[in-house]
Amino acid sequence: MIEHIDINQPSAPPPAISGRRHRPVEKLGAIVAERLQRLINRKGRTYEKIADLSGLDAAELRRIGRGEEPPTIAHLWRIANALGVPFGSLIAAKESTGLLVMRKNEAQPVRSGDGGFVSRALYPYDSQRPVEFYYVTIGPSHIERAEAHAPGTRETLVVAKGSIEVVVGREPPVQLDEGDAVDFLADAPHSYRNLGVVAAAIYLVMSYDPPGGAAGEA
Repeated sequence: MIEHIDINQPSAPPPAISGRRHRPVEKLGAIVAERLQRLINRKGRTYEKIADLSGLDAAELRRIGRGEEPPTIAHLWRIANALGVPFGSLIAAKESTGLLVMRKNEAQPVRSGDGGFVSRALYPYDSQRPVEFYYVTIGPSHIERAEAHAPGTRETLVVAKGSIEVVVGREPPVQLDEGDAVDFLADAPHSYRNLGVVAAAIYLVMSYDPPGGAAGEA
């Protein structure tokens, strides 16, 4: 089971509701570095142990932990799986009890190594709500291959623009056009391929086993 934990610091009461931005935008690298260090300390792990569990280079992991190297989507999935925490706990905006406006031009998206797959969180990570919501763009003809996620992880996506092909485990490829949706267990290797010559866009919901589900901690 993926552990659902609250990794956010106590915050001051929210300001009066308005359409303006309430706090400075945090840089993705700094967000990941701070949360990674806190999770490692909380779980009594070392960078070397997480590197061993994730298959990442320990020196590279330390650079990410210091905020010196921007993490890719592949980095973050491997780290999250190694720590046994949801992906969103590493990258999403902090929880808020008031109105949180997430402007498109202030977003801190996560990218694949070649920039062909870009994911932006659409609501703050909430340790009590085992669901995450993302807006994803896939470059022309790009193929993004994802490793198996933790047992019980599901993905539900709807195509907002373009046509894509989704392959899950040994299932036959599925073509999805604008407006089509698919739901699948993501605890097997899977991939997304843009079938067009312009960028495709999808809305992606990630859901996890609720606390107390049947799975083990990494």
